Amino acid sequence: MNRIQKCIVFLLALFLLTNGAFYAALADHDEHEEKRWYQKIFDWDDDDDDNDDDHHRDDHKYSKHHSKRYLNPVDNPTYKEECGACHFAYQPELLPSGSWKKVLAGLEDHFGEVLELDPDSKKIIAEYLKGNAAEHSSAKRAVKIMRSLGNRAPLRITEIPYIREKHHEVSPNVLKRESIGSLSNCSACHTTAERGIYEDDYVSIPR
Repeated sequence: MNRIQKCIVFLLALFLLTNGAFYAALADHDEHEEKRWYQKIFDWDDDDDDNDDDHHRDDHKYSKHHSKRYLNPVDNPTYKEECGACHFAYQPELLPSGSWKKVLAGLEDHFGEVLELDPDSKKIIAEYLKGNAAEHSSAKRAVKIMRSLGNRAPLRITEIPYIREKHHEVSPNVLKRESIGSLSNCSACHTTAERGIYEDDYVSIPR
């Protein structure tokens, strides 16, 4: 093989090698991009101090992956009437379906109270809670709740590690104030809780 032929073979081999590396790098980049948006949902800070325009841009940025910033407001009239009559009507996205199933199975001792629901209302509420539970939500807070729980299904929202961590700086004496009562009284401090918004910007701790 003469020098020219050797040069041609060498250049051809070099071309194939660099071309293969390019496509491998491209595939690796795409894989990282795919991982990156999902990781950002997990790592998305709940207490961003961005303005509403920034929030809107973030929602648009992640919309193709069906993520959203806030929880959905409660829109089931039966659930709102039956459960919201005694306490804050928690968004279903705050607990996994396994937790809601336990709650509905223990209505004869509902945190010290006896509750009675007619079969139709109970069925409607059960379907609403199950279909909109945390594991079915792409809201940043629901994703973090599920991440902190793993396979656990607590009875109380206040038992969720993520929720406890978010309130670890709140003094027990503050929670015992008559205007609050306990950590479970979300709407006492979270002024936009009914809208599914729990950002620090909208927290006002009553005296």
